[in-house]
Parts: sequence; structure tokens; C-alpha cells
Amino acid sequence: MEENETMTSNFIHDFIDEDLEAGVYTHVQTRFPPEPNGYLHIGHAKAICINFGTAKKYGGVCNLRLDDTNPQKEDVEYVESIREDIEWLGFQWDKCLYASSYFDFIYECAVRLIEDGKAYVDDLTADEIREYRGTLTTPGKNSPYRDRSVEENLDLFRRMTAGEFGNGEKVLRAKIDMASPNLNMRDPVIYRIAHTPHHQTGDRWCVYPMYDFAHPLSDAKEGVTHSLCSLEFENHRPLYDWFLRELGIENPPRQIEFARLNLNYCLTSKRKCLALVNEGIVDGWDDPRMATLSGMRRRGYPPKAIRNFCEKIGVSKAYSVVDIGLLESCVRDELNETAPRAMAVLHPLKLIVDNYPEDGTETLEIEAHPAHPEMGTRKAVFSKELFIEREDFMAEPVKKYFRLYPGNEVRLKGAYLVTCTGFDTDENGEVTAVHCTYDPESRGGNAPDDRKVKGTIHWVGSTDCFPATVHMYDRLFRVENPSDETNGSFKENLNPDSLKVLQNCLVQGCLHDAKPGDVFQFMRQGYFCVDKKSNRDTMIFNLTVALNSSWGK
Repeated sequence: MEENETMTSNFIHDFIDEDLEAGVYTHVQTRFPPEPNGYLHIGHAKAICINFGTAKKYGGVCNLRLDDTNPQKEDVEYVESIREDIEWLGFQWDKCLYASSYFDFIYECAVRLIEDGKAYVDDLTADEIREYRGTLTTPGKNSPYRDRSVEENLDLFRRMTAGEFGNGEKVLRAKIDMASPNLNMRDPVIYRIAHTPHHQTGDRWCVYPMYDFAHPLSDAKEGVTHSLCSLEFENHRPLYDWFLRELGIENPPRQIEFARLNLNYCLTSKRKCLALVNEGIVDGWDDPRMATLSGMRRRGYPPKAIRNFCEKIGVSKAYSVVDIGLLESCVRDELNETAPRAMAVLHPLKLIVDNYPEDGTETLEIEAHPAHPEMGTRKAVFSKELFIEREDFMAEPVKKYFRLYPGNEVRLKGAYLVTCTGFDTDENGEVTAVHCTYDPESRGGNAPDDRKVKGTIHWVGSTDCFPATVHMYDRLFRVENPSDETNGSFKENLNPDSLKVLQNCLVQGCLHDAKPGDVFQFMRQGYFCVDKKSNRDTMIFNLTVALNSSWGK
């Protein structure tokens, strides 16, 4: 995050101001606690900006805490990707911590609840627990194992920990109120058995705490003052507070909820994203069509654009769906300022300058950015044979077509005025080459006799270009809410045109040494990023975003 970036005040900051003024807390400490069971997505970006931005505003600290309480779904790969994504987005944590580091403390807290008669070992199955839980309109009923003695519960929990029971045979539940109008308070499970090695603790544990139990205790252990989370945890807040209160935690953290980020045409469900990856529908978690941060990085989205986007949508408690066009606009605005210009021809058509010397070449210097002269210039080699976009020539032009057609004059960007004199075709009538003459007095911005031309087109020289593959991306889904399966599964709503691969495109030679991640504006085409699979022999460019929004046109 850049030094001059500040976070706009919001209702979260109003609560924090009240707490500081009342002396509830003397400082501010937050945390970002993702579960390492998938890659971070655009929704996480909002939570990252809120947690890290809030800590920065108040001169506090924000920790990264990996919520690794479910080893059956977690992996070191996800841990590493989370760290990389946060740093790429522009934030740095004070400490990188793990919920698993507190397993001893959390376990001791569970034992204390048992000793205080506030937790019990239950033999009901998961289905039976759901049945006993009741509904929003009917109260739950007590488990037949709810009144076990403290001594029996302690013994059973010890034996669970020792590995005497199989997965699902027993759980530890908090003893609260099965008639509570809040379903989360109806004796929630706080420990379950899982004979699964853990990426941090190995085989030491076969019982693991549930998120609702581990989360408030991890916050308290770290000294978090304000636990900022998305709105789906609002109904969990009474349980969060209950654990802290019943365990006598001093100076407990305050949970504050905000509306999560919902972006149309995007899928953020980790389960569904994993299915796309495992079934080869996309090219990994970082496929440029994915809403993951790694996918956006591979596509060429600048991290500042994502931060600006999160700032624009603001922080509220109201549910809303944000148009992905706003994100693309933020990307376009940032790249318009920072991306150097270059020329590439995606659908090449040969242009022969008949009156240019047969073996002649000349090197032209073309500005890398019209508004930033400090970026310097790029070399473009002009010669007798050039390549232009196929759509920049029409044998029989339509009305208001100002590009090349027989008898018309245009400017080649940064080079000369040329006049079309004819064209060649093959046996099928397909245009294979366009012929023109150039005005040697019109180099650069010169226009002899003050004559005006209405068209300027880009080009690449035949002696100074290289072939490249270009990936043209569109939205991965053709419906606004791909998670809504009332109109079929999310796989049935995939956009069949979300990726078009263009082979044998021609790119200006000065980009041959571009590195993966470099972003350029291809003049008149859009913004493109060098793909991670590129090398000097096989260059691949990914469309980041078009020059203008064309969605729905």
C-alpha cells in the first residue's frame, strides 16, 4: 500500500473512535484470518483492505493469521499463495500466525468449559445433531448425552484426544440453550475428531477445534482489539462473545461486521472454483478468467487498481452486488497512466510500400507514453513490407470508414502518410496484400501542404517483429450470478467464448525481452500482460482489459 493512500472513514471507524474515546482500548489491532483451503479471491481483497487499512489509519498493527483448524481441506500450497497475494496487493502483516499455534491454549479452554459444566461429549451423529437442533420456528431438543457428569465428559474428551474413537463417533459441544432463537447458540459443536495429519502440527492431534470456538480465542490470545469480519458472521457474534465471557477473557475483542463483496459474473465459492480447477475447465487457480487475486495478477491487473476499487465501493452493512465493469474501469484508469505503449497486429495483413527502397529500413522513435515523456521512446523499424490489422483495410469501404481503401490516405502511427493503390487476392478472393505509396516528406508528425487525414493506424515492420500467441479473455460466465443454480449448475452457465486463442500475431520487436507480468497498451487494441508461461521463444500475451468497455454491445 502506497504511503499516500488513506482509507475513507466508515461506520467501523466510528465504532473504533467511540471505543478509543471511552478508553475501552488504548490502541487498535486487527487481523486477516483466511482459511488455507483455497486461493484468495476479489472478495478477500475487500477484507484485506479493511483490516490492514484500518490498522494503518490508527497507527496499529494487523496480523495475518491462517485459520488452519480443518486439516482435511487445507494445504501448504494455499498458505504460500495467501502470503504471496497479500504482499502483491501491497500490504505487509506485523506477524504471520497460525490458529494451530494456539491448539494447546484452545484445548485448555475446552477442558475449562467441561470442568465448569458448560461443555459435554455427545455421541449423536451429525445428522442427528441437525435433527435435534430444530428450526428457525421450532426450538431444538436436548441431546440424551447432555447431562453426562463432568468426570465422564473429561474422561471421554481425554480418550477422544488419545485417538480411541473414529471420525464422527463423538464431538464436544458447548452447553448453552437448545431453545435459543439464535440457532448458533443451540449447543454448537466446538471439537470434532479428525484422524488427519496437519500441515503444521503433523500427527500430534486427532481432535480439532471448530471455527466458531477457535476464532474468538485466537483473537484474544493475539490481543486483537477489533475483529472485523463479513456480515454472515453477525449471527455468530453472540456465540463469539459467549465463549470470551464464559472463559473470563479480559479486555475481549469486539467483533464488527461489514457487507461482503459480491461481484457479478464472478464465482468465489472455493468448492466450485476447486471443481473448475480439478476438472481442467480453467488453467489452474490463477487462470486469468478466475476471480482469484492470483488470476488477476496473471491477467495484468495492477494491485493499486484493486485497492482503488475496494475504496470506491466503500464499507457498509447493506447487501449489494457490484458491477464488474467498475473493477475493469479502475484497472483501465490505472493502466492508462502506467502502461507503456507498443504496437501489435493481432490479425496481420501485409502492406507493401511500393515506392520505398527495396532493401531500405529506418528506425523511428515513437513515444512510450504520450503523457509521460520520462518513459522515453520505443524503436520501430520501417521497411518496404509492413503488417497492419486486417480490419484496417476494406476493398469496398462502408460509410464513414476512414482507414485504408483504394485511393484513401492514412497515417501510419509515428511514421508516414500512405495512400492505398491496390491489393492482391488469392484464388478464393481473399485479400493477401495491400499496396500503397508513401510520402517521404510526411515522416513523424509532418503533413505537407497542411493536408488532413482522418485515419491513423498502427503497424509492425516485417524486419522488426516476432510472432506471439494472444489470449483474448471475456467473462467466464454468461449469467450475472453463476452461483444461483435455479437456471442450471454453474458449469452449465459457463461462457463458451471466455477464451479465444489467437496464433501468429505479430508484435513490435522491442517487446521481445519483456518479462512475465509486464503490461503494455497495444495501441488501438487494449492492455495486455506477458503470461507467466512466456519465454523468448514462445511469447504469450493475455488481454488485461479493452481500451473501452464493450460489454453488452
